[in-house]
Amino acid sequence: MADIDINGERLLTSLQEFGRIGALEGGGVCRLALTDEDKAGRDWVVAQMKALGMNVTVDGIGNVVGVHAGREDLPPVMTGSHIDTVRTGGLYDGNYGVLAGLEVVRTLRDAGIRTRKPLAVAFFTNEEGSRFAPDMMGSLVFQGSLPLEAALDTKGIDGTTVRENLERIGYRGSAPTRAMKVDSYVELHIEQGPVLDIEKIAIGAVEGVQGISWTEFQVSGVSNHAGTTPMRLRHDAGHVAARVACFARELAGELGGDQVATVGSMTVFPNLVNVIANRVVLTVDLRNTDEAVLKSAEQRLWTFAEEAAAAEGVAISRRSLARFEPVAFHPELVSLVERTARDMKFSVRRLPSGAGHDAQILARNCPAAMIFVPSVAGLSHNVREHTEPGDLVAGARVLFRVLTQLADQQSVR
Repeated sequence: MADIDINGERLLTSLQEFGRIGALEGGGVCRLALTDEDKAGRDWVVAQMKALGMNVTVDGIGNVVGVHAGREDLPPVMTGSHIDTVRTGGLYDGNYGVLAGLEVVRTLRDAGIRTRKPLAVAFFTNEEGSRFAPDMMGSLVFQGSLPLEAALDTKGIDGTTVRENLERIGYRGSAPTRAMKVDSYVELHIEQGPVLDIEKIAIGAVEGVQGISWTEFQVSGVSNHAGTTPMRLRHDAGHVAARVACFARELAGELGGDQVATVGSMTVFPNLVNVIANRVVLTVDLRNTDEAVLKSAEQRLWTFAEEAAAAEGVAISRRSLARFEPVAFHPELVSLVERTARDMKFSVRRLPSGAGHDAQILARNCPAAMIFVPSVAGLSHNVREHTEPGDLVAGARVLFRVLTQLADQQSVR
């Protein structure tokens, strides 16, 4: 298929059109999982799949899979990603991989070609985890790593459940979870980091995904008057929360290497200027490519939080919102991505992913890999997220070559 290529302008047009759903001022999008905007996005993608003659199924957690039949009835080679976003999302995070997958199918359909194995394009429910924890929820259920009922009963930040919202938007499907055997999975995604952009590299062959630990702390103290309560007699939940947040940043700096730490959410009660906080809920996101170092970082954070609470005379509790060990992608698929990009005269380098992706969940049960394209200035989860059109097209061209090779050869194991 060396003489067949995707239609780059068509792909770019579809990305812009899809970006109008949930559009934000400044160029971004907001399609939180299972909101009306997410439903509109789902309806749009499903309509595209059906227009391409794909067999579309929706499972019990709302994962959508469209299959373009192959010449033989074999497990499909799958690509895809997600279409839900964070509250201040960009145009390309997730949906680029889904729409590029559909462009691969369009290209084959235009050429009248069917690969030996089927090609599947999927989008998984609640990859971001912004409304419902954990992230990668849909792919976790798809692979049998999270029970369906537990996922359905999960309450979101607004107090409603996944089950309620799936039923409300009409995407609690009838297809069974864990039913589809996948030959291999390749996900195309923007890097969401600065490495490829800084080094002016066109394609990233992703070797794996770093481990992720999300912890929610709840600190409980005593509200009192901000002016009349001596400092030595305070039980200030806000002070302890601030110490934990600062320690997380200092810990990442001390450990160095691939360790990162983020306090992305903090809610203070009663949240009044002249009242000592009696309760604070905060989250700490720790990530590292080394599981042993990540475990050490977790333990040091938890110990510090308990000691800080004891020193202030407040109570502290914690719960895990998400925990994923580092994942290494299939070496043959990583090499295939790298080799394909080089053969197409694109600059390429291997690198890890700092963000979590559905590919790391699929990797538990089938050979998996990822293709990255540059993110300008490393910006993502930001309305100014941008990838140059030429890079978007280049990534999709590499995806086409990789998927068609996998779909016409013996399975990788």
